Formats: sequence, C-alpha cells, structure tokens
Amino acid sequence: MTAAKQMSACTGWSRRDVLKVAGALALAPSLRAAAKEESARTRVAVIGHTGVGNYGHSLDTMWLMIPETVLIGFADADDKGREIEKAKLPDVPAFADYRQMLKELKPEVVAIAPRDLSEHHDMAIAAAESGAKGIYIEKPFCRTPAEADQIIAACEKSGTRVAIAHRNRFHPAIPVAVEAVRGGEIGELLEIRCRGKEDQRGGCLDLWVLGSHDLDLCLPFSGAPTACSAVIQQGNRLATKEDFSEGAEGVGPLLGNRVHARYETENGIPVFFDSIQGVGVAKAGFGLQLIGTKGIIDFRIDKDPVAHLIPGNPFQPTNTPRPWTPITGGGIGKPETNSQVGKQVAGHVSAARDLLAAIHDNRDSLCNEKTGRTIVEMIHAVFASHVQGGERVVLPLTERQHGLSPWLA
Repeated sequence: MTAAKQMSACTGWSRRDVLKVAGALALAPSLRAAAKEESARTRVAVIGHTGVGNYGHSLDTMWLMIPETVLIGFADADDKGREIEKAKLPDVPAFADYRQMLKELKPEVVAIAPRDLSEHHDMAIAAAESGAKGIYIEKPFCRTPAEADQIIAACEKSGTRVAIAHRNRFHPAIPVAVEAVRGGEIGELLEIRCRGKEDQRGGCLDLWVLGSHDLDLCLPFSGAPTACSAVIQQGNRLATKEDFSEGAEGVGPLLGNRVHARYETENGIPVFFDSIQGVGVAKAGFGLQLIGTKGIIDFRIDKDPVAHLIPGNPFQPTNTPRPWTPITGGGIGKPETNSQVGKQVAGHVSAARDLLAAIHDNRDSLCNEKTGRTIVEMIHAVFASHVQGGERVVLPLTERQHGLSPWLA
C-alpha cells in the first residue's frame, strides 16, 4: 500500500478534507465582515467555578482577544472567586447561578471553563437546553462514555455545535503534517507512540489530563480506535483494588502510577500510550511521534514549533546527526505564514474561530463532541482492559459507565 493510500485508509480524509481543515482555521469571510457591526458580534457567556476547576486555561479572558465576540456575562458559584473575577472582567455582569445566567441572557456561545470534570456534564446539558448555538468546553470532555452520550443527545436535539479545548488540533501545522504523511514523507507509517508529561501525575491522571491531548492528535492520522489492551501498574506490580484513590480534577476513581496501553485502529496502525510517574523531562514536555520507515514526525504539545520532521529510517544506525526540521502552517522547513499563530493557538483564538465558523456553516468543529466521546472511551478502555487482566477490549465500549465499574461495586 502506498503512503497516500495508507493515509486515506487511516484517516478517511480526502485532499478536499485536508484543505477544509486548513481553511477552517480562519474565520469565514462573511463572519469577519459581519463582526464589523457591534450588533453582529457573537454573544458569549462563561461558566467558571473557583475552587472546582476555576476557569481552566483562561477560558474566561480568551474572548477578549476575539473581536467577533462580546462577553455578556459570567457565572461563578464561589462568592470570593466571583469578586476576583469581577476585577478581571469589570464590565461583565456576574451571576452566582449559571442556570440563572443562561435563562436571563440566552447567550449564543457558552464557555464551560472549569478544568475539573465533575460539573462538565450538567453544565453542557444546561447550555444546550438554553438554546446556545455553540459550546466551548475545557478538556477533557466529561467523566464517562454515558455522560458523553447524554451531552451529544442534548446537543443534537438543540442543534448546538461543540468545540473542545484541545488547542493543538486547531494548529495550521496539523493539516501540513497530514499531507506529509499522505505524500510519503516518512515512508510507510508503522506506529504512533504517545507519552504524557510523566511528572507527579504520571499514570492514569496523566492519561486523563495530558494524554487526552495526545490521543486527540492521533485521530487525524490513525482514524478511529477499534480495540485496546492495557495494564496499569503500581510500581513494578499490577495495580489492584487496594490502590484506588479519588483522582484530582474531578476525573473520578484512579489507581496505579504507570500505564501501558496499546490501541488498534481502523487503519491497522497501532497507537501506544505510556506514562510512568516521575520519569518525564520538563523541557521535553509531552507529545507523540509518528514513526515511519523513512522518518519520524514529532509533536510537542503546546510547544513552538509544535511539530518537527526527523528524516531517515529510525532503526538504522548513523554517524550523521539527523536534523529536526520544523513543520509550520507554511510547510516543512518553511517560515510560519502567520506570525501570531503561536498566540492564537495557545490563547484558544483559533479554536474559538473554528467554532464560530462551524456554527455559521452548520458543520462539526474540528474537535467536536463526538471526538471528545472517542477520547473518553479510549481512556476508559484502559481501565476496562486492566480489570479484565489486560484482555483486548473492543471499541466503542459496550459498558458506558466507568471502566473500573466491576471493581467499584
């Protein structure tokens, strides 16, 4: 199979799809023109919760950098936190109850900001039922596949578009990398290797909080996951029920400090995710590598440049240093065409504009609620496989509750 055919098989993307991804990173011209009129600016309300996930990665102030939008309100159930937020957004009406805010203001877009997952489900359902046209939600999406199912059903009923704050999915270098793999730049794609930050969160929390970024970036190259085999360890032994703890950031039950997972995908290319507590290198960050017969494409999440090409067979010894050539929106080894791209991606501007365009064009966002559900299922498949002694678990999951459910009873 040629690299181009392999890429088509693994992603289901045509060249037209890739160009659509690149084009979606800019706001539709009609929207840009409309934004010149104050009355045409998209009305945004923010839901935060100080002490319970706060406002995520600046999902409150990001809208101030997007002139096509206007902040019309924010909600925070914490009295002290709400007062602090008022100082940040002095001209924006404040609410203690997000449901009241949604009822009174009827925003077009709702930002669900807390990085704690415990309230994502209820907040998203409320936003959809309020008639919001769009939801921008902090990652990870929600706690279980069942919650994802319910959010998706609510959004389908209301016609609400969703974008998830996996910021790097909206980077213009991603479609360039897709085209590079399609064109055989790294030969035949053999496997995809992902690692978390592997700091104090190493293991299952790393899988949830940082691995969700990795898994999201795999999907344009691997296609949908079809099965998972995984083990979770506490040190050098298999984790057991006695290792349970309540995970930080509202992710629910966790165990172990090491994760080793292997996913099968619709193109037959295996995807691996590994995380071991305490072995990460801070300067290296976290990310994934597409390993091919003629080279590697490396993604460093939230770094600039976000992607590099390392040419040469990765298994062939050589005395010649292999260069790390940046991949930008302009191409491989070419200058970035947009000098502000780093700020726009890191500041959620690219993601927000894709959501606005998705609403306008009546299409899915590049990282939408179905993508979010897939990633949540990939995480729970790790738990489900471990509970079954590392057995192969088929995706989509039949069990829609927590993957550790058999051990939680």
